[in-house]
Amino acid sequence: MTDPGTTAASVDRWVADHHDELVATRRHLHAHPELGFAEHETTAYLERQLRRAGLPTRRLPGGTGLVCDVGTDGPVTVLRADIDALPLADLKDVPYASTRPGMCHACGHDVHTTVLLGVARALATLPDLPGTVRCVFQPAEEQVPGGALQVLEAGVLDGAVRAFALHCDPSVPAGRVGLRTGSITAACDRIEVTLTGPGGHTARPQLTVDLVHALARVVTEVPGLLSRQVDPRAALSLVWGSVDAGVAANAIPQTGSLRGTLRVLDRTVWEGAEELVRRLVHRVGEDSGATVDVEYVRGVPPVVNDPRGVALLRTAAIETVGADGVVQSPQSMGGEDFGWFAERLPIALARLGTHGGGDPLDLHRGTFDVDERAIGVGVRLMARTALHALAAAVPATSSQV
Repeated sequence: MTDPGTTAASVDRWVADHHDELVATRRHLHAHPELGFAEHETTAYLERQLRRAGLPTRRLPGGTGLVCDVGTDGPVTVLRADIDALPLADLKDVPYASTRPGMCHACGHDVHTTVLLGVARALATLPDLPGTVRCVFQPAEEQVPGGALQVLEAGVLDGAVRAFALHCDPSVPAGRVGLRTGSITAACDRIEVTLTGPGGHTARPQLTVDLVHALARVVTEVPGLLSRQVDPRAALSLVWGSVDAGVAANAIPQTGSLRGTLRVLDRTVWEGAEELVRRLVHRVGEDSGATVDVEYVRGVPPVVNDPRGVALLRTAAIETVGADGVVQSPQSMGGEDFGWFAERLPIALARLGTHGGGDPLDLHRGTFDVDERAIGVGVRLMARTALHALAAAVPATSSQV
């Protein structure tokens, strides 16, 4: 087996030699974004790059997204990148701005994809891997419930020992890595509530169902009731983003609707959240006399980082950026469908610092951009993580033979 220090040094040299190429890859992806489950050109581009490096690929059943194995024997460690973009206009004045109206890599998926492509190509140059690194280029992370479910259903994770991913963090300077054990992102579900009544005149609310008042009660009372029925440490949050009812100031409408999201850090609480929300919405709405309909869409579970996986990431991060470059990542109430991977195996997600100075360019905005020096850091981090994970798995695998 190749000495780990020599192997890591080889990866470092590969990254240094291919820096400009990695930047060009990221800019090509940034200029040609595609939405979830429509990433046909992106998938074809990645196929060409991987096959040029002598690596076999196979597409996921939906036609977009790829799986590429580097190495053939021994334990299997999974690395995952998301390849889809957001339906947002690119507002940047840069040569690599999106060429597709209304689409933009505003969440850093172009960086994630470039990093994983670089890892696959770098590891392919090594003579003796202690196992197989399975690189998963996943579609549709931005959709609900996410393209990760397609990965599970295709059996891609079967037989693997653990999985890792990273996500850009514009609040962390480039050259640093954020880590956290336990919940690092939240579950995210979508809720739509429709209330109906007979309608009527605002001069005589006592003769009908005051639907706007009923909606207001659901808006304010249900989040309050949830806060008293769920452990506060679960960080459950129900926030309404849309309220719609009526057109005339003197007419009580017959129908009205609410739309919002429920987010929670605790997976056990998430599993029971739908039944609880339905019950409370019906209680409050029906108490006002309205007929209640609830559409509850289960989105994604929280990403709960496995302690051993974080330890492997930390070792790799210290080797990559030094102990001073590793920071504690705060919990995020944002959703990330990598959490579905935990249905099959232990997972860990790292935060890749991308801030290059000035005001941070926040995620999910058309102005989002990164310090491209972060790309090389990401390749070195994830390659080292995979190598450490394989090395840690070899003795356990051998002892079971």
